[in-house]
Amino acid sequence: MRPRKLELEGTPGRAPVVAALDLGQSKTACFIMKPDGARHADRTVRVAGFGHVQSRGVQGGLLVNMEEAAQAVCRAVERAERAAAVPVSGVVVTTSIGQMASRRVHARVSLGANPVGDADLARAIAAALDEVRMPDRRPIHVMPVGWSVDGARGLRDPRALKGGTLGLDLLVVSMAEASFAALSHCLELAHLDLQGVVAAPLASSLAALEEDEMDLGCVCIDMGAGVTSAAVWGGRSLLHVDGLNVGGDRVTSDVALGLSTSRAGAERLKTLHGSAMASSHEDREMLEAPQRGEAPDGATVHVPRAMLKTVIAPRVEETLELLRDQLKAAGAGPEAGAGVVLTGGASQLNGVRELAMRVFDRPVRLARPFRAPHLADAASGPAFCAAAGVLLRAAYGPRESVSARKLMARQIGAADAPRAGRRGVVGQLAVWLKENL
Repeated sequence: MRPRKLELEGTPGRAPVVAALDLGQSKTACFIMKPDGARHADRTVRVAGFGHVQSRGVQGGLLVNMEEAAQAVCRAVERAERAAAVPVSGVVVTTSIGQMASRRVHARVSLGANPVGDADLARAIAAALDEVRMPDRRPIHVMPVGWSVDGARGLRDPRALKGGTLGLDLLVVSMAEASFAALSHCLELAHLDLQGVVAAPLASSLAALEEDEMDLGCVCIDMGAGVTSAAVWGGRSLLHVDGLNVGGDRVTSDVALGLSTSRAGAERLKTLHGSAMASSHEDREMLEAPQRGEAPDGATVHVPRAMLKTVIAPRVEETLELLRDQLKAAGAGPEAGAGVVLTGGASQLNGVRELAMRVFDRPVRLARPFRAPHLADAASGPAFCAAAGVLLRAAYGPRESVSARKLMARQIGAADAPRAGRRGVVGQLAVWLKENL
């Protein structure tokens, strides 16, 4: 395990940094940003150092072996520290583990004779927070979606308007409490402080989406090895977060079973020759892979490339259809004209974009973290959007109305000190309102 403090040449003492840790099933990656106070007109960030290693201990959206996961975290963070020449004591984790989900809550408060002011907005958010009750769930994001005055919806800033009632839709994104506890323990084993958790599809959105896509409507799908998750945007607000515990690793398993090869052989076939759509000449092209259970120099499996496609395509299509139907069932299906953006390592498989166009019946593009333009080639692909998005969130927001950590503390202490808790939240909201509206 890594020591509490890593002394690096040329970095006396502790340097203030922002460290993003992307914890997934196939890779663990760390991006480090040295905050220099610069805010660029194009809303980009510069990554000072990065490191990534193969993940261990994560399976199907769960932390199944914290010791192995912590070792992978240590290796990724240490590589990033050396590249950036700064030590890291804490990280913000972006991940899809823990059954990420979102819930909308609505609140209304009465208005007086005066126009809407900051105090009224703070009262509305505090009233919405009173409705948040999530047994066995850990809130990680608390974000206003939209305001209304006397039923007139879609307002981004209702201040100075007059009316009888002020309404608010608030989005609360949460993860399973047990998974949050496991993640916290994993970071403790790696001698790192857990400074926050960001849902992977939200983080990927911040790195990959254009402003127009967030405004006009878009679904950002983060296709990982163990989880496929989505963030739905509209009116420059995050509207919904959802996901399912099926990802690219399931495709690898299907290939291994269907072609009687090893997992390593299946992953190689999928990466080098796999496709979710038909291509020319694949019937005549033969592929080979090691036979399962044989020595490296033993027998090999020979299969036509077309057979590989018949194994891969149904699983990818099923995954996209399940996500599409899940979004529709939640009332968060893409609006007419909204696009779909694919991120995550599994999105790089040939033919996935074309198959997604057919499943969602709308334009689809494959995205890279274009808001981190100085990344090395090895860390500039769709698989690294989430890590870059954490740095962008730290630099530019969105800042949340109440931190998830303070919301959780407020829920725990609500029975003991409800009035003190409300005063504390309203004070936080006053600061947030001044900075964000």
